[in-house]
Amino acid sequence: MSEEEKEKLIKKEIRKLKKINKNVPENKKIYVNRLIEQCAFMYVTLDELQKTINETGAVELFVNGAQKMLREHPACKIYNQMIKNYSSSIKQLIEISPEIKESDELMSFLNKHKE
Repeated sequence: MSEEEKEKLIKKEIRKLKKINKNVPENKKIYVNRLIEQCAFMYVTLDELQKTINETGAVELFVNGAQKMLREHPACKIYNQMIKNYSSSIKQLIEISPEIKESDELMSFLNKHKE
């Protein structure tokens, strides 16, 4: 994916997230906007990493001199770290957003697993 394509996708995701969070109180907007930008970047990057993993597989043959071994593909390691950060950031957005109510299916799921 080219940088231009990636930027377009990030901007598209930013618009979606801003639309959902449009009624955030003014005193929280600057933080929410920063969080939205990071979430959008992670979303697009996670999608890109997922495509790489699907194409190349979760493991790769690693050669170090005469040694040959299978190891976790580097994209998997990055994906696993980033998905945790993305999930945490999205959860923060959900908690801040006045648009999302307790009856929301995602909020119910998150609350069940809070404890």
